[in-house]
Amino acid sequence: MPSHKKGDKKLLRAWASYDWANSVYFLVITSTIFPLYYGYICGNQTHLEIFGMQIKNTALISYVTALAFVVIALWSPILSGIADYMGNKKRFMQFYCYLGAASCIGLYWFDIQNIYWGLFFYFLALVGAWSSLVFYNSYLPDIAFPDQQNRISARGFALGYIGSVLLLLVNLFMVLKPEAFGIAGDGGDASLQAMRYSFISVGIWWFSFSHIAFYHLPQGNKDKIYTKDIFFNGYREIKSVWKSLKNLNFLKRYLGAFFVFSMALQTVMLVAAYFGEQEISWAAEEKTAGLIISILLIQVIAIFGALMSSKLANRWGNIKTLILLNVIWVSLCVTAYFIYEPIEFYIVAGFVGLCMGGVQSVARSTYSQLIPKTLDTTSYFSFYDVAEKVGIVIGMFMYATVDQITGSMRSAILFFIAFFLLGAILLIRLERMNKQVL
Repeated sequence: MPSHKKGDKKLLRAWASYDWANSVYFLVITSTIFPLYYGYICGNQTHLEIFGMQIKNTALISYVTALAFVVIALWSPILSGIADYMGNKKRFMQFYCYLGAASCIGLYWFDIQNIYWGLFFYFLALVGAWSSLVFYNSYLPDIAFPDQQNRISARGFALGYIGSVLLLLVNLFMVLKPEAFGIAGDGGDASLQAMRYSFISVGIWWFSFSHIAFYHLPQGNKDKIYTKDIFFNGYREIKSVWKSLKNLNFLKRYLGAFFVFSMALQTVMLVAAYFGEQEISWAAEEKTAGLIISILLIQVIAIFGALMSSKLANRWGNIKTLILLNVIWVSLCVTAYFIYEPIEFYIVAGFVGLCMGGVQSVARSTYSQLIPKTLDTTSYFSFYDVAEKVGIVIGMFMYATVDQITGSMRSAILFFIAFFLLGAILLIRLERMNKQVL
C-alpha cells in the first residue's frame, strides 16, 4: 500500500475518486430510477397501509428517510470516536461503503408485496451512503493543504457528477430499451425489471470503484490510546468540539448558518424527484424519459456549477459565494411552486444543477478551512455531519408531515423558502464580521 505525503496529487485524485464511486447512489437511487420505480409500483395507491396506518406514499418514503438520518446522527459520533482512537477510520469508511452497496443490490427485491423488506434495504443503503461520507469528508484537511481544498473538493463533486451520469445513461437506455439488453417482458414489466437491474449496477459500481480510494488513503491518525470508554469517546469529542466553539466565534456562526441552509438544501434535493414524478403534468409516454433527462440535466450542469463556484469562492470569498447561492435557491423554491409543465421543470432543473454542487462544494471546503489545526479532524467533521443530519431529520419530518396533512408536495416545498432566506441573512451577518478572509 503506497504512502503519500500530504498534498500529493496522486493522493488527492484517489480521495476524489470516492465521489466517482458513491455518487451513483445519490443519482440513481435517490434522484431518478428509484423514485420512478417507487411511483410505478405504488400505481394508483396514493396511500399505503404501514403498521395499521394509512400513510401517503411520498410521506412514507420521507419518514423512512428521516428515520435513517436519526440513526446516522446518533450513531456516527460513536463510530468516529472509535475510528479516531483506533486510528483506522478507513476501515469504517469501507464498512459503510460495503453496507450501502450490498443494500442497493437488495433493492432488486423491493415491491409492494414485501414493502417492509424493501423499505429496510432502502434504509440501510441510505445509512451506508451518508455514514461513509463522514469519514470521507474528514480526510480532506488530512490530505490537502488549505490552498488546495476548494479545488479538490470541487473536483470530487465534479467527478461524482460525471461518473453518476455515465451510469445513469446506461440505466436510462436499459429502462427505455430493455429488449436491447435481453430483458424480456411486456412493455412496462420489462422496464420495471430494468429498473431493478439498475439497482444492482449501482451496488457493483460503488463497491468496485471505491477501492481506488481505499488503496491510496491512509488508515488514519494513531496518536490516541485505546480505552474501555471507547463507545462514548465520540460523544465526548462532539462535546469537546462544541466547547471549543466558544473560542471560535466565526466558526460557530458559520455552523449556525450552515445548519439552516443545509437543512433546506438537502431536504429539497431528497424530495425533488418525487415532486417531479407526482406534481408535473407528464404525458404518459414521456414521464420516465422526461424525469430521467431532467435529472441528467441537473447533473451535467452541476459539474460546471461546482467548478464555477470554486472559482467564485477563490475570487470573491467563500461566504459571499454562499450568500449568492442561497439567494438563488430562494428564487428557485418560489418558482417551483408555480410550475406544472415539463418544459418549466427542465428550466428549473438547469438552475438547480448550477447551484446544487456549488453550495455543497463550497460549504465543505469552507468548514475544512475554518476548523483549527488538529490531528483530530474526524471529530470536527463528525460534528459537521451531525449538524447536517439533524437538519435533514427536521426538514424531512416537516416536509412529510405537511405532505401527509395537505396531500400536496407543492405546499410542503414553500416551507424551505424561509430557511434559504434565513441562511442568506446569517451569512450576510457573518460576512460583516470580517474577521477571517476565505
